[in-house]
Amino acid sequence: MSIQYKSIAELKKMLNNNEISNAELIKETFSLVKSNAEINAFITLNDEESINKANKLDDCPSSGSLAGIPIAQKDLFCTKDLKTTCGSNMLSNFIPPYSATVVKNLENAGCISIGKTNMDEFAMGSSNETSFYGKVQNPWGKNLVPGGSSGGAAAAVAAGIVPAASGTDTGGSIRQPASLCGVTGIKPTYGRISRWGMIAFASSLDQAGPIARTAEDCATLLNEMCSHDEKDTTSLNEDIPDFTENLNSPINGLKIGIVKEFDLSKLDNEVVKVFEESKKHYESLGAEFIEISLPNISLSVPTYYVVAPAECSSNLSRFDGVKFGKRCESPKNLEELYIKTRSEGFGDEVKRRILIGSYVLSAGFYDAYYKKAQQVRRLIKNDFDSAFKSVDIIMSPTTRGPAFEVGSKGDDPIQMYLEDLFTIPANLAGLPAMSIPNGIIDNKPIGLQLIGNFLDESRLLQAAHNFQISTDWHLKTPRGIKS
Repeated sequence: MSIQYKSIAELKKMLNNNEISNAELIKETFSLVKSNAEINAFITLNDEESINKANKLDDCPSSGSLAGIPIAQKDLFCTKDLKTTCGSNMLSNFIPPYSATVVKNLENAGCISIGKTNMDEFAMGSSNETSFYGKVQNPWGKNLVPGGSSGGAAAAVAAGIVPAASGTDTGGSIRQPASLCGVTGIKPTYGRISRWGMIAFASSLDQAGPIARTAEDCATLLNEMCSHDEKDTTSLNEDIPDFTENLNSPINGLKIGIVKEFDLSKLDNEVVKVFEESKKHYESLGAEFIEISLPNISLSVPTYYVVAPAECSSNLSRFDGVKFGKRCESPKNLEELYIKTRSEGFGDEVKRRILIGSYVLSAGFYDAYYKKAQQVRRLIKNDFDSAFKSVDIIMSPTTRGPAFEVGSKGDDPIQMYLEDLFTIPANLAGLPAMSIPNGIIDNKPIGLQLIGNFLDESRLLQAAHNFQISTDWHLKTPRGIKS
């Protein structure tokens, strides 16, 4: 029986019924990786250790909730004794001596980490074209981007190679690739999942989360990924519910907000049509739509592209050729060591954001740019607080359209930045948000975004699951993928 395109729930059932052994499952997973190598979804594989773990599980079964389930880890989560590159030449030789908390949580639940997925360099990008290890191919089309920065993770799930992958979301980097690849992804409330061992891009925005085939699988993964972590000062010390508990509860009376400032008339007619059909479907499930106002939402993108580069320029200053990572050959002095190492180690997009960040943090421009952006960020958060007094969740398209062609936006960074138009606000406000497949346009999938109130992931997952058990968009698979 093939494991391709199976959900976590289906694989658990196969393992429990002895339809497949743990070793067979992992070996078939690596066979799928090999047969679909042209997708370039992986940077590093963990084949020998994964097979050893599977053999041990066959000899001594575990009661872990995810025992034997293969998972791919985004290559900015530190993994002990396994190379972690962040998609960058700067870390092409970095082997961490420890694993990130989220990786340990998943492995403690029985997951088998089969490898590290390709990504935009240091998570900076919306198309997975900035990776030092080459672009990732969207399984839905050879010339289509998978989205970024978690493009390798989304592509691996979309191709049916793995049932799930870890990702990170700074401005939409779980939801946007999930939308473009036709899978499900959720960014929980900021602080729900520990950032310890996750190489930082923008510390006040970065949040880990799962990418999977279904909302049910995402809920199962969140149960294990979330934890309070004393090693992470931004980790929330809040009770963690069972995210699967209310999945099947009906959503009669659910109040869904539609943002009047999101001018959908500027989108392609097919995108609007898919969105309107999704609204009708939710109405048939008993939901009610209410127009809401987020007056400062139009300032989200410029605010993000001040705050995120500023934090990136600070976080990446540690990569200097001294402590770890790449070091240039034969520098004449310390200054040349810094300059050559960073020139050779960082790609163009990372350099661009470091320069922007250094500029807005400089003494002469701090008040005009960075301080002002943080003030606007608070206004955006306040707008959401007001909106959630009258609605339960907020709904919008995830992206402006389906996957675009490779290279079509590389010469215009502004157009690339606008790909995160609908996703960035949730990061600025620290709110949970997710993307679910809700249509096909020109044989390319597109997603629907749901944004929830602080710590209200359960309601988001319930709304998403109700949509998925009454539609089949999440079951659509790309053509031409090898088994």
